[in-house]
Formats: sequence, structure tokens, C-alpha cells
Amino acid sequence: MPVLGSVTAALSYDVTAAAEIVLRVAVPHPAGERLSVTSGGRPLDVTELPDDGGRQHVVHAPAGPLSVTYTAEVSAGDGPPPVTDVDRIRALRPSRYCPSDRIAGFALGELGDVGGDITAIAAWVHHRLRYVAGVSGPTTDAVDTLLAGQGVCRDYAHLTTALCRAAGVPARVAAVYAPGLSPMDFHLVTEAAVDGAWRVVDATRLAPRPTLMRIATGRDAADVAFSTSVTGAMTMTGMEISAVAAGDLPVDDHTTLSTLR
Repeated sequence: MPVLGSVTAALSYDVTAAAEIVLRVAVPHPAGERLSVTSGGRPLDVTELPDDGGRQHVVHAPAGPLSVTYTAEVSAGDGPPPVTDVDRIRALRPSRYCPSDRIAGFALGELGDVGGDITAIAAWVHHRLRYVAGVSGPTTDAVDTLLAGQGVCRDYAHLTTALCRAAGVPARVAAVYAPGLSPMDFHLVTEAAVDGAWRVVDATRLAPRPTLMRIATGRDAADVAFSTSVTGAMTMTGMEISAVAAGDLPVDDHTTLSTLR
């Protein structure tokens, strides 16, 4: 299978109370990878647990400084499987950050002429919101973003996903590595079901969709967070992300459909 590119994630934390931590930084189809987790310079055991939304790794960390490093060459894989009935039903339900039931009337009135055109829905979000860092937080949902009129990639993806669901289109979010993104970071986009296949839209338009490299998929950001402390407590102290495409960055025509590979 062709190689899409290479990625690196370097994360550092201050663990203030011994914690069980779930990491979602690994790609589904690595051509070669290395995941290292150390506490105070000592390597920790990492366990990969099965998950239908991607790969997740669990580590038990004592109190103290924690470092996570992930590097991989990313294979194209076969693309997402067809949309099943279970996928469709799950992706139509409201979720914590995408309360589509609360904006159904708004979506009908504002986007009634658009129907199920996911590129038109993403374009509406792109023109409606301003990309502003630091204006949203961990509890901000799609309704908050709609009222505020601004946010970051997470907020754009949540609003796009919620509007798709409100319009009757099954939709979910995908966490990705995004070559060309500036400043470089983890990125969140929307995948919607069109004619039985998952198609990706990115209302931020900050990185070309053909080069995006999937990490995980879920109902919203709660399902695909790159790190979560299940028990204990920790504070992030640093993060560096790198994503490089195998070839030149393409020009993305956001009026067309695209697929994450």
C-alpha cells in the first residue's frame, strides 16, 4: 500500500495524582511506528485495547513528569468500510458536543434549500464562523459555537456534524494528522455518510483533505481525545505535532467530495 506521509506527536504532562491515561495518537495503518511513554525518564508499559473507532493505548502513570512520543510512517490502507445500519443510526443520534436535536428547527429554516449536500453545509459553517483560538473550552458544544460565531477546528467540526445530523445526514467526527496545517496541531473534521460511503468535509479549510491521515473516529471530540485521564489528575505542559505528506500538498476543491484513507 502507498505511504501517505509521516507523523510525530510529542506530548508532556505533569501527573499530579497517579493516573490511568488513555492515548489516541496512533494511526490505524502504520507502515512503521514507535510509541514511547516515560515517567521521570523510566519507560512505562503501554497496552493497546481494541476499539471500533480507531486505536487506543492505556498507560498507568505515577505522579511526576510524563512524556509521550509517537512516530509513524502512515500507509493509505483501504479507506473506511461502507456505512452499516449500525453506523447510520449511531451517526444520526445527538451526542454531548453535537446536540443536533436542539438545532433541528434552525437547520431546517437556515439550510432547508441545501438538503443533504454536505459540502454546502460545511461551506455555510466556514462562512458563518471566525477561526479564533482560545475562545472555546472543554464544555463548548455546537450550540455554543453557533451563538458565539467563532471557534477552532473542534468547534467547526462539531457544528458541521450537528447540522448534518439535523438535516438527516449521518455524521461523525474524525481526528486526523493534517499536513499543511498552520500552526501544526491535532485536527478535527467531519465525516458524513453519502450514498453509503463516508465522505470528509472540513469547514475550517485549513489543510487539504486528500493528505489528511486518520487517527480515530467517534460521535464527537469526547470519543477521539488524544489523551484522557480516566483516573487521577494531570496537566499538559507541552505538545509538538508534525505531519508531512509524501508528496506536494494538493489544492483542495471544497465543493467536491473527498474520502479519508
